Amino acid sequence: MAEAEGTEGKKRSPLVMTIAGLVLLSVVGGGGGWFLGTMIAPKIASARKDQADAAAAQAAPPGKKGELPGFPHLATEANGIVQLEPITSNLAYPSENWVRLEVALMFKGPPDAKMAEDIHQDILAYIRTVSLQQIEGPRGFQYLRDDIQERVDQRSEGRVSKVMFRTFVIE
Repeated sequence: MAEAEGTEGKKRSPLVMTIAGLVLLSVVGGGGGWFLGTMIAPKIASARKDQADAAAAQAAPPGKKGELPGFPHLATEANGIVQLEPITSNLAYPSENWVRLEVALMFKGPPDAKMAEDIHQDILAYIRTVSLQQIEGPRGFQYLRDDIQERVDQRSEGRVSKVMFRTFVIE
């Protein structure tokens, strides 16, 4: 019986040592984290305060939606630029592929909303006739840009100086 009690004492000893080691490591880790946190946290708080002050100083006037503070939105009618609604359509071949295209038009002089809508519909009709093989690669994309620019020039009778591609995604 003395041997049985002695072996049980040996079994408890490694378990107690393991638990004590884990507690010690947890205390050391928690203390180190607290120490680093008190050193770094004041720097983060002051940096956030500086950013908030800078943003408040450059805040845009109220009533302008969709603008970042301090940065004017470039695609505005005051600048002669009209952003068209996104164009989403399937291609002619293969018809399982879809294209999403966002385009902005730069007008010479004041922009014409009716003309911009007609150009939007013309680009949509053209995109539906394009096959995937025609627009593959950089050269195909350049051909697409040239074709759309030519169609816009014809539709606008020279009133649109530039077609700017904002996004172009094929799925």
